Amino acid sequence: MTTTNKPNVAYWIIAVIALIWNIRGVFQYLSTTLLKDEMMEAMTEEQIALMSGLPMWHSIVFAIAVFAGLLGCLLLLLRKKLAVPLFFVSLIAILIQMGYWLFATDSMVVYGNEAVIMPLLVITVAIFLYYYSKGASQKGWLR
Repeated sequence: MTTTNKPNVAYWIIAVIALIWNIRGVFQYLSTTLLKDEMMEAMTEEQIALMSGLPMWHSIVFAIAVFAGLLGCLLLLLRKKLAVPLFFVSLIAILIQMGYWLFATDSMVVYGNEAVIMPLLVITVAIFLYYYSKGASQKGWLR
């Protein structure tokens, strides 16, 4: 009897959806850095003040989160074990970034409940991708 360490179809679907999700995250990061003026044209004064008040390290952590996630997804598609630590780095960066956004800014006052929905979704996806990649590695799907 032979056993294979080939991932199932769900693995590939999850990996592709995760890649699309992380490409969207990279686009969001690039929008906030490269298209900042254009974005601010559509914001209220309170939103502009909130975004302008974020420290530089917040943007750096945001970059680490999205680019580590993107690389993790690419490595997941290539079935490489290095995806696991990259998803872990992304998760830690997301927790720092979103924790600051939720607890150290007036995001709830400025955006209301919207300020919580996306951060919680991002955190949930990051946790899932880390544990999913860890499980895939344990099953021998990653080399």
